[in-house]
Amino acid sequence: MRDEIATTVFFVTRLVKKHDKLSKQQIENFAEKLMTVLFETYRSHWHSDCPSKGQAFRCIRINNSQNKDPILQRACAESNVDFSHLGLPKEMTIWVDPFEVCCRYGEKNHPFTIASFKGRWEEWELSQRVSYAVSRATLDYSSGTSSDEESNKEPQIIPKVSNPKSIYQVKCASVFFFFLFLW
Repeated sequence: MRDEIATTVFFVTRLVKKHDKLSKQQIENFAEKLMTVLFETYRSHWHSDCPSKGQAFRCIRINNSQNKDPILQRACAESNVDFSHLGLPKEMTIWVDPFEVCCRYGEKNHPFTIASFKGRWEEWELSQRVSYAVSRATLDYSSGTSSDEESNKEPQIIPKVSNPKSIYQVKCASVFFFFLFLW
């Protein structure tokens, strides 16, 4: 999720910079807020196992019937930037999906890929298969023990990470600031 969001923020800020209405500091503040808003909004709607699930929710859209996307509008409000100074196209759709970020200008044009992380999909699938195989092997192994052996064991609790946001913020911020450095 961090790479897809960093790509989206980088893409949008490049469009904003091209319009030349905001100072560098304003663009940086907007970009930082946009990144935060995207993470907060998409965190519970990110399905790596089924990238098309939640696609409409993760869509940034500007058109005649919705001239201000709520996510962009919130990032503007939180960074004290006037939405009209972004200079974004009147009709634009950005899909921020697991492993891919796409865009379409206008309602009748074809979408194009901004960035694709398809190699990561195969890595993720392999990781899932390995995890599944390990869990199956563990279940098969534990079912092979006697009930006497199991009754003497104390239950083990596997800790879960409850706040992946902090990990994403650190990594995403470094990716984002790397993009700003290249800019």
